[in-house]
Amino acid sequence: MQFTLADIASALGTEVLGRGDIVLSGAAEPTDAGPDQIALAMDPKYAEGIKDGQARVALLWDGADWESLGLEGAVCLKRGKTAMPLITKALDPGMGVAPGVHPSAVIDPSAEIGEGAKIAPLVVIGAGVKIGANATIGAHVSIGYGTQIGDDVTLHPGARIAHGCTIGDRFTLQSNAVIGGDGFSFVTLDKESAVEKMRGDMADGDDAGAVEGSAHWARVHSLGGVEIGDDVEVGATSTIDRGTIRATKIGSGTKIDCQVQVGHNAIVGEHVMMCGNVGVSGSAKVGNRVVLGGKVGVSDNIFIGDDVIAGGGTNIYTNVPAGRAVLGSPAVKIETEMAIRRELRRLPRLAQTLRDLQKTVSKLTDKG
Repeated sequence: MQFTLADIASALGTEVLGRGDIVLSGAAEPTDAGPDQIALAMDPKYAEGIKDGQARVALLWDGADWESLGLEGAVCLKRGKTAMPLITKALDPGMGVAPGVHPSAVIDPSAEIGEGAKIAPLVVIGAGVKIGANATIGAHVSIGYGTQIGDDVTLHPGARIAHGCTIGDRFTLQSNAVIGGDGFSFVTLDKESAVEKMRGDMADGDDAGAVEGSAHWARVHSLGGVEIGDDVEVGATSTIDRGTIRATKIGSGTKIDCQVQVGHNAIVGEHVMMCGNVGVSGSAKVGNRVVLGGKVGVSDNIFIGDDVIAGGGTNIYTNVPAGRAVLGSPAVKIETEMAIRRELRRLPRLAQTLRDLQKTVSKLTDKG
């Protein structure tokens, strides 16, 4: 792949400073950049790195004195982070899937594939599947019968989409992720399970001791599908379970990291961000623009309001009102959790003070 600094400036909607005709083959961090790479240095703290590297051109912060850095050309941006989606998209070589359908792909005659498809080896597409225009489907992907997917989909190698799912435009599914697997739903037939009895006792205010119950589990089959909006991305090895009767839903613009689990019947809003190892239990509802940090757990059948932010490792057991920032296990307001942590750090000192007081009281008692 080759491009010029002028091409980058055009893609970012800004002007070139210095030479725009220098031919480049990639991007790199300032200290690692070679003569044919653009150095990404959108903050003044990277200035010394430019001097240590071999880059002739760079992407810089607004107002940078590019000539004093020894550069032949530059592009300056008011907010450097905004450049990253555009420049990385422009430089991404993609999966390398050739246009057309590979001879080894197995596609049911009733499936409908839109124009401009790129379908790699050993792809399997079931009966009645509909896929929009410009799909890129990597090797070993499988799509179950009756599933409908919009335009500009990108499915990475080994991704799985089960039957009866509905997915919008510009969907990205990373390798080994699974959309539409059966939900984890079981009941006991002869009598209530120990878990049900314990939860009932706790709700009534009784002690949650060991209880006896049935252990003969019967599967509740998942008859619903999964519905996903536009511009959604799901990371590698993540799973979204199909609903029991109604569909599990993921709103438009939502981004899901790797190794995330969304349980059956869950409803996730629009423009939600879920970081790695998040677990959303069945029938939970997550509002719009919610951010769940790494390893956040969400209990079943609860509601999280719009614009909630949950810090990493938070466990959410009860409803969270809109706009709240929470942290901890169980989740509390972030300022409350920070106060708790400050007090926890004082515990060793307080414990020693208590021991000293106990010794003093014991001595006074002995004298009395």
